[in-house]
Amino acid sequence: MLPPLEIVRRLRPISLISPRSVHAFGAGSHPLPMPAPYAAAVLDLGRERPASIAFRLGEHALAAVWDGQRVAITVTLGKVTSTHRSRRHGACVQAPTRLALNLTGTHLTALTEEAGAWVARARLDLHDLADLVDAHDEGLLAGLRVESAGAFTAGRFGQLGLRDVRLVTTRDGQPVRDGSRLLLSATSAGPGFFDTAHTSVWTLDPDSLELEHGSDLYFRRPDKRGVYGDHATHVVRDGDGWLVATSTWGDFGERDPKRSVRATIARTSVDVLTGAHVLDTTELPLPTDGFTSVGVWDPHLVHTGKEWLVGYASARKFFRFHPALAGGPSLDRLTLRGAATDRRATEGSTLLRIGDDWRVLASDGRDGRRGHRAGYPVFDLAMQQVGALAAAYPTNLPWPTLAETDQGWLMITFNGRPATGPLVGYGTHGDVVVQREVGRVYP
Repeated sequence: MLPPLEIVRRLRPISLISPRSVHAFGAGSHPLPMPAPYAAAVLDLGRERPASIAFRLGEHALAAVWDGQRVAITVTLGKVTSTHRSRRHGACVQAPTRLALNLTGTHLTALTEEAGAWVARARLDLHDLADLVDAHDEGLLAGLRVESAGAFTAGRFGQLGLRDVRLVTTRDGQPVRDGSRLLLSATSAGPGFFDTAHTSVWTLDPDSLELEHGSDLYFRRPDKRGVYGDHATHVVRDGDGWLVATSTWGDFGERDPKRSVRATIARTSVDVLTGAHVLDTTELPLPTDGFTSVGVWDPHLVHTGKEWLVGYASARKFFRFHPALAGGPSLDRLTLRGAATDRRATEGSTLLRIGDDWRVLASDGRDGRRGHRAGYPVFDLAMQQVGALAAAYPTNLPWPTLAETDQGWLMITFNGRPATGPLVGYGTHGDVVVQREVGRVYP
């Protein structure tokens, strides 16, 4: 079995604008074409009041406005302007130094930088507008402009935290490396629920434990127009190309009675490790025979040399979920191998070869039944528990992502620590939490 592990580092690379996409602009109106509805603009605040920065998306001007005391979002169509503010959270506690506007999915968020930290002060879901703005429309996004009376920076939205961390692997489950650095996919947290996040790719130095951003990935659906920030993703090197399996969280409505999640897969030859890419997907049909399921997510793929195996989570309702495993000769011919239906808060199914055996690792959340809480169960391929990983269990639902390095086993996971204050609610987590094998000496 695997050795015990202990926490050695926590990392939190918060960046409203993705560092590889920062553009500096003078005052005025400037084109900022976006591949997906994930954009950010930041304005330094001087003495001028009011100060504002706006996205022009189609016929709408969508602005963050600071009047010297409070922050609001204004929406202008022609000569008609509506104002949207938070009574409880709109007033700044400390004098802000910068004003930011983010578009993440259908959500607009205005933030201020106060004492060096970003705080969300106003937000708006574009679905709430009488004249609906389809933020997933690639034509509208290609014509996006940013406007302000002062100089500003803008680019693709970055992240408030990272979660759902997975190794980028070869089809046989080995970590893909960039030199000595491990490659990771992650969910880049946005300012709000799951539909404000998207997928990103990173590298991690296994010695210094430094993270570096590589790319952002977005997805077209096989049954729906537009581009989405789907996430909870596994990236697999398959010969000369890539398989990118993801979960359709990009438009998941927290209060939508018809909400659901499924898995899709992209097959591509583009370099998904750098830049920004919109990938075309097809369905990844994950079986749910014999149990009730309203959604599946967290696909993790490996080819054993004989067959494909896919680990995933299935929900009997939102949010009661358990791990499952499917197998088959191809990814469109999968049958159920097993499911731990006794679980009710377990996800992050991860296939790992330990010695000669394939095992499924997972994460038991704190909402599970007694005996199934705050731990990392290990299952065989029939989804019978055969052990547990001895490792620290941070907050939220940290996934068990492990790599064997020259310095022993390394585990890269995450926690539930939020960012930007209470206005935006759940979804702004988390820190990347790194654990190492206990008893090893590191340089």
